[in-house]
Amino acid sequence: MKRYLTFIVILACTISSAQNINDVLRYSHENLQGTARFQAMGGAFGALGGDLSALNINPAGSAVFNNSILTFSGTHYGMDNNANYFGSRSGIKTHDVDLNQIGGAFVFKSKGDSEWKKLAIAFNYDVVQNFDDEFVVSGNSDQGIDNYFLNFAQGVPFGSILLQDSEFIEEGYLDIGASQGFGDQQAFLGYYGGIIDPEDLDDATTVYNSNAAYNTVNQVFNRFTNGYNGKFTLNMASQYQDNLYLGASLNFHTIFYDQIDELRESGYESSSPIQFTNFDNFLHTEGSGFSFSLGAIAKLNQNVRLGGSYQSPTWYRLTDDLSQRINSDLADDDIDFINFGIVNLFEEYTIKTPAKLTGSLAMVFGKDGLLSFDYSYQDMSQAELRPTSDSSFSSVNSEIANNLGTVSTFKLGGEYRIDQVSLRGGYRFEQSPYSDGNIIGDLNSYSGGIGYNFGGSRLDFAINRIEQDYNMQLFDTGVTTPALINRTNTNVTLSYTLNF
Repeated sequence: MKRYLTFIVILACTISSAQNINDVLRYSHENLQGTARFQAMGGAFGALGGDLSALNINPAGSAVFNNSILTFSGTHYGMDNNANYFGSRSGIKTHDVDLNQIGGAFVFKSKGDSEWKKLAIAFNYDVVQNFDDEFVVSGNSDQGIDNYFLNFAQGVPFGSILLQDSEFIEEGYLDIGASQGFGDQQAFLGYYGGIIDPEDLDDATTVYNSNAAYNTVNQVFNRFTNGYNGKFTLNMASQYQDNLYLGASLNFHTIFYDQIDELRESGYESSSPIQFTNFDNFLHTEGSGFSFSLGAIAKLNQNVRLGGSYQSPTWYRLTDDLSQRINSDLADDDIDFINFGIVNLFEEYTIKTPAKLTGSLAMVFGKDGLLSFDYSYQDMSQAELRPTSDSSFSSVNSEIANNLGTVSTFKLGGEYRIDQVSLRGGYRFEQSPYSDGNIIGDLNSYSGGIGYNFGGSRLDFAINRIEQDYNMQLFDTGVTTPALINRTNTNVTLSYTLNF
């Protein structure tokens, strides 16, 4: 009998389980990336400019360049994730290497007596978020995966999730998802996966029982993520007289994100009909985004500079697809036909991230060095999923408004020059996006670096360490006791700048 892959669109009213507050936070956050000089100084460039990655903070910064330049950067990412789940600890370290930044600026100096001294046109590509990561959670839980399927199944008529005559199991899975929604589809998966059974075999039955018997179960949960949020910036800035720089940028984002979750559950009572359960989910997201930014830098005197910038909301247009697979002692013989080749496609949706305001102050000590400070403010409670007319999105938006709050970010950076050598250091603190700070903790980042100026070019090196704690639920329902994750990223970046 011929088998084939099937792709089907799930209606907009069924996508509430696919998009949630975690998606909004994932794409709202821009981690410290960019050139080595930018990273080494903690990203505190709002009043300085003169660096291509500084355009992410203040678009007026390109007018500070005295000549045209080209910069490209490569980074080694080191991820160290440690989890605590029901008192059991586990950890994993991963590594990745990427060309994370490339850009250039062209500077045109005016001739004659014009008060507009300089015009700069710049382009820059930055990986503002690298999603490549992996962690493992392991422990003995009193919440088995049967609770996940029972929560979806209760109230669903048994007859509505049964296969029709001559229908393949993968066809039934996709058809129920398209016509009845994600919740009924999960009930179908739980039944044919052998995890749950109806209380009786009447088609009208809406009560289900678990086939798993346990006080606690051993769970091993692996999450693998891959992808990036890349931002391409087109920028124009100008210097007015000797003390004022003005600029604007258009920002174009590219999103690619893969997430594979693998759950292995065992340790049931010896009398349990089920002795093992495997349940995997594969989420793929891709799309694009747009934002714009405006900024200014003013020289108050030879030593003091002030900067201010506005980053508009970013509007992301995204599409998701979801694949699943399940197995257990009692699973249907054909259950393997539901696999990562059977794809649920979701309708396109929009995430709007909040605007951001940044104020900056810098002290420049001639050719000896500088100190710089940035403060940014962003109200995460204003983020939203669209269309807001969708009832499921309205529920998520209410959760965002009730749980997320304002985020203040502080950046401090310094540079000390000894002839051709520059020594740099930086610190960044970012508040939790949650009002109570419990689900995601505050972010702390320490950085340092060194640079050498060859005259016609420059080589820069930076080390940046970022640490943050967060509580992560394995599933949105049923298995909700969070694992405490401590995430530490150590980025090592090398940049080369060529002057023209």
